[in-house]
Amino acid sequence: MVSEEESSIKAMAAKDIFHPIVRSALEKEGWTITHDPLYLKVDEDKLYVDLGAQNHLLGVERYGQKIAVEIKSFLGLSLISDFHEAMGQAWNYKVVLEEIEPNRVLYLAVPEDVYEDFFTRRLAKISVGRMQLNLLVFNPIREEIIIWT
Repeated sequence: MVSEEESSIKAMAAKDIFHPIVRSALEKEGWTITHDPLYLKVDEDKLYVDLGAQNHLLGVERYGQKIAVEIKSFLGLSLISDFHEAMGQAWNYKVVLEEIEPNRVLYLAVPEDVYEDFFTRRLAKISVGRMQLNLLVFNPIREEIIIWT
């Protein structure tokens, strides 16, 4: 039976259009989805990262690693506005995870075309680098992860 809190979590967490694709891509690479969404709470503030996962495949470089994945489509009217929103959201998740679950690594999942068109630009590179944000780049058609940074 689903608790009232779990029901409200699922109702409140808006899923990105690429959510099922990224979930599938992670599972193809041996990740077990442990949270959908990953619920974080700091005092009265509630945050919902799209996915929490752990890798259990023996011999894999990421064996035993726990990750949190925030998925962004960047389908809005402005890439810069979408970028600002994604970076702000990722910053808050990163800060909270460092406090309450420091062994879980945050990734921002972005489509391959957005990565190539935008995240290779100087502003994005500098911002991602200074924030020490990990990127997970996926191909939405093949449902594959292309790059882990």
